[in-house]
Amino acid sequence: MSVLPTDSLETPRFCGVPTFMRLPMATDLSQLDAAIIGLPSDSGAPFRTGARFGPNAVRAMSTMLRPINPYRNDINVFDTLRCADAGDAPVVPGYEEECLARIEQAVYALSSAGVVPCGIGGDHSITLAELRAVAKVHGPLALVQFDSHSDTWDKYFADKRYSAGTPFRRAVEEDIVDPAYSIQVGLRGSLFRTSDITQSLDLGYEVFTTDQMFELGIKQMAQRIAERTAGRPTFITFDMDFVDPAFAPGVQTPEAGGPSAREALLLLRALKGINMVGCDVTEISPMYDGPGQITSLLGATVMAELLALLASERAA
Repeated sequence: MSVLPTDSLETPRFCGVPTFMRLPMATDLSQLDAAIIGLPSDSGAPFRTGARFGPNAVRAMSTMLRPINPYRNDINVFDTLRCADAGDAPVVPGYEEECLARIEQAVYALSSAGVVPCGIGGDHSITLAELRAVAKVHGPLALVQFDSHSDTWDKYFADKRYSAGTPFRRAVEEDIVDPAYSIQVGLRGSLFRTSDITQSLDLGYEVFTTDQMFELGIKQMAQRIAERTAGRPTFITFDMDFVDPAFAPGVQTPEAGGPSAREALLLLRALKGINMVGCDVTEISPMYDGPGQITSLLGATVMAELLALLASERAA
């Protein structure tokens, strides 16, 4: 099958079925290096719902993007990577653990075929299912988490262990993430308890708050991420609330005081030396976006940058 996107100089962007960056739909996994997969579940959302509509909103805005990344030596991502859109994982709305099981199965089908799964969410609980699937193939993973919240709480509401606030505690407990090679970047804002950040440190994660990130500097932060993951199979998860809500209002749990869209993209573009075996962009709730759909556009751009990182590492 062809693995090149539709040429938007030949066919207008508003024509056709809106797959991610106008890529073909996946029909044969054996021909692919990476695949976009929608993970349309918000059954783990403790605050705003609506992230179930995130994957298609991101796809719609991704038609604005082009295949050449000028920030990584003008690499043409789809000349380097054979990519396709694998559609959406099936979910069971309102049933969190059932959703996680189905997402895990769908992502494992990609990872076990040697395809790097690139998920579009979905609340942040979906990442636990992805980590379970990818770790079956690669073993315990290094995790790079861009997020304004740690998501390492133990329980939510009547002792529920699975939600968007718990996946990265469960991942350590299940031995699918190795915290000694993992890092959380961007934590900020008010706290439930004084232990909200130290609970991640106690689990073994390295943690940089937003203030610490800016004190260190963008280039140095990117270098520290590479040092921490140390070439291990790495999963990158990008919660859109990492970005200040002035630039990404359509998220489940907005947190004031974060990096701008430009600063977030500068950090992603500075990443190198990452052995990425999976990634996702989560927490996009388009009903809270403005008419310009700026959160969905930024989410699509973040995923495009992650694909460019994967392409540049494969080309090196």
